[in-house]
Formats: sequence, structure tokens, C-alpha cells
Amino acid sequence: MEFSIRPAQEADIATLHALIEASVRGLQAGDYTPAQIAGALGTVLGLDTQLICDQTYFVAETVEAEPKIAGSGGWSKRKTLFGADQAAVREPELLDPAVDAAKIRAIFVHPEYARRGLGTQILAHVERAAYEAGFCHFEMGSTLTGVPLYTLKGYRAVEQIAVPLNNGEALPIVKMVKMAKMGEP
Repeated sequence: MEFSIRPAQEADIATLHALIEASVRGLQAGDYTPAQIAGALGTVLGLDTQLICDQTYFVAETVEAEPKIAGSGGWSKRKTLFGADQAAVREPELLDPAVDAAKIRAIFVHPEYARRGLGTQILAHVERAAYEAGFCHFEMGSTLTGVPLYTLKGYRAVEQIAVPLNNGEALPIVKMVKMAKMGEP
């Protein structure tokens, strides 16, 4: 199946919320408990609309007569490492590409389109966009589910983070980093 990637728009927000929830509930249930998922959705695991405003968040659509949003992901030029609009860990200050790492953010694939290389396509697209904006290294707060893919794509784990959730649970997140190779992300 083919996918095209385009910048996310404000009109995509409702669809993106549904996609993210389906992705988390369908693909992360093997790594997180139902209580962790319930506590994380909409705060730690969710959409950061600042990325849409910054034009650094993208949707991957099926290539067909009636395209469907099958995945999403982005990068940020701001200090926030992870989290949705309602997350307590917001750091809106801008990064300096000469010294800071771009934040790779919120890559989600709908379970219907999982295991088809879409996460890899989205990751490559957002790394390229961040690289073209002047960033030569990247970091992310990965879910446990994403760690194998990101490791395969050159990221290395540098820190385990237990993110407290409003329901008393904690969500394990892995901070990962990657340096871009000369001339390519």
C-alpha cells in the first residue's frame, strides 16, 4: 500500500485524536497496562497542536480515491520532549539548531496499517524536515513499543523516565538520541 505525507492541518485534529487513541490502545497494549494507557491518553500520549501551528507535524494518508489518515508524526523546534496539549511537561522555548537536538514527536500508526513500513516512512520524513531546518541531531521520548524501531533506525537509549500520570500510575518512557550523518538525516 502506498502512502503520501503532507503537513497536518487544523481540520485534521479530530481525526488525529481518534487515530492516536486507536494506535495506543491497539499497538501499545503489550507494553503498558490498561490503567497506564487510560492515564496517558490525552496527556503524555496525544496530539500537541503547537506542532501543527509550527507546521512540523505531518499526516500519512492512503493513496486512493478517498484518502484515509493512516499515521502521523512530527518534529519540534521547541524544548518539549513529549506530551499532548494538556501535558504538564510543556517547554515552549525555541531550540537553537547549532547546539540543540530537534525533538522527534508523536509518531502514531493506526493498527489497520501497522507493520507496513509506515512508521519508518514517517520517521524518515520528519528527520529530513528537521535536518533541512538546520538540526543535525535528534532526540525523542519513545514509548516502550517504539524502542525496537527507533533502535533499528540508529537511535540509542540514554535515559529511562517514569512519567507520573493523573490516575496515580507512571508511564515508562525511554529518552533516545541520534546524530544525523553528514549530508543526510
